[in-house]
Amino acid sequence: MLRNWDADTPIYLQLYQQVIQRILDGHIGEGDALPSVRNVAAEYQLNPVTISKAYQMLQDEEIVEKQRGKGLFVKDGVADVILARERQQFLQKEWPVILQQIIRLKLSASDLLAEQREDN
Repeated sequence: MLRNWDADTPIYLQLYQQVIQRILDGHIGEGDALPSVRNVAAEYQLNPVTISKAYQMLQDEEIVEKQRGKGLFVKDGVADVILARERQQFLQKEWPVILQQIIRLKLSASDLLAEQREDN
């Protein structure tokens, strides 16, 4: 997880989003346990309430489930649900802004693809 926090966004939301990203990237798999609140709080020097709030959001959205006496685990099948949700959010909120900038700068698909190839 990141150690540099964006001052404009509450840390619990950033923690929540990091878990989502780690699931999508395959760093946290379905059935994997999340680190304990205590461990995350100690490692990142954060208030345990902050971590608990992020974890509660994940539980509320049924991304993770609590196993009594064991901790929180990523639910089976949730990666596909998250992927679909994140794609929809990107297409509805972020893509229109990006597309307008592409049009404004008169960039072609080949321009964009050429830049992507150079970065790899």
